[in-house]
Amino acid sequence: MSMAEFKGKVKNVQDTPFGYTISIIGGKWKMVIMYLLAENQTVRFNDLKRQIGAITYKTLSSQLKELEADGLVSCKEYPQVPPKVEYSLTDKAETLLPILEQLCEWGAKNQHH
Repeated sequence: MSMAEFKGKVKNVQDTPFGYTISIIGGKWKMVIMYLLAENQTVRFNDLKRQIGAITYKTLSSQLKELEADGLVSCKEYPQVPPKVEYSLTDKAETLLPILEQLCEWGAKNQHH
């Protein structure tokens, strides 16, 4: 459904497809995490933390858990010492990549205006 189809009918934005999408990828870090996983395919936790920089370990961990619960990130654990955990995007997340690409294109066009 398009935004026009909801015009005047929305009682609660969370009940719309837009609201659902924002609930999944909204917030400060989720799209950043998805962007880095899309760029790097598979990334270990500490590498993600280093690439993001300003995020705390606790926040990164909770954001990854939420993305995993929503079916956008898969987590593979290797039984070794020290533990090795790798994160990657799921097929469901791959369907969001064109939208992330459009956001990048918009930023490229409008960043210096």
